[in-house]
Amino acid sequence: MRALREMLSEYAVIVVTGGSSGIGKACIEHVWKLNPEVIICNLSRREPAIFTGQLKARQVTVDLADSGALAAAADDVLDHLRGAAPKGKVMLINNSGFGGYGRVHELGRDHQLEMIDVNVRAVVDLTARLLPVLRERGGAVVNIASTAAFQPTAHMATYGATKAFVLHWSLGLREELRGDGVHVLAVCPGPTATEFFKRAGLRQGAVTARWGQTAEEVAFETLRALAREHAQVVCGWGNWLLAAFASRLPKPMAARVGAALLVKYRASRVEAPMSGAGR
Repeated sequence: MRALREMLSEYAVIVVTGGSSGIGKACIEHVWKLNPEVIICNLSRREPAIFTGQLKARQVTVDLADSGALAAAADDVLDHLRGAAPKGKVMLINNSGFGGYGRVHELGRDHQLEMIDVNVRAVVDLTARLLPVLRERGGAVVNIASTAAFQPTAHMATYGATKAFVLHWSLGLREELRGDGVHVLAVCPGPTATEFFKRAGLRQGAVTARWGQTAEEVAFETLRALAREHAQVVCGWGNWLLAAFASRLPKPMAARVGAALLVKYRASRVEAPMSGAGR
């Protein structure tokens, strides 16, 4: 805990996407426990309830699937960083993302294109816009990927592919920024009890304590890995074992095994298939 506190004390501003719930919200709560002086800037459609009465909170309401709105939101953040924000390191946590369980034709084109916009394009766009300030002031980029990034994921094919992009892009970006004072961490949670699963079409209780983690547990492992300057963290030892196993299988075999497991999981935990826009 001391190492986390010391690490966070170096940061003046932390920019989070999707901090109104789930892992993003848990990260904000954990950060403020250890460094109540840091300014938290949240980019999402709604303001986190924990921002009420917080003088160190800054809400930028934005639909991350809208490239024009994202550009305006990034300009707002940059103006603050270059103006009123105190000196110190800046952390960007690209947390926003959503998925969907079902075959490609069931989920619908618009739903999947929006998924790519939020899970991939917004991550690259926002990071690229803030990167000059991060390089100037020092800091970190934390990208929330998934254990789905380690193998093809039939029945959630688009989601898994977006997270594979986030994982590999993060590791590549880390090497590009080596020596520039900006640390990059890829976070790969397994099933986590958040609103993500509700939007993905799963029933209440789909993530159990036996197989999943809480958002608070993921947030703690994320910050601990950042303090230790890790390149990647798979949250939970069980998820680590599964990811290690899947990543060593030939991709066609990994896809077949994953499909069988997801079909079984979907039959017991997923609501009726989504269709149409899926928004």
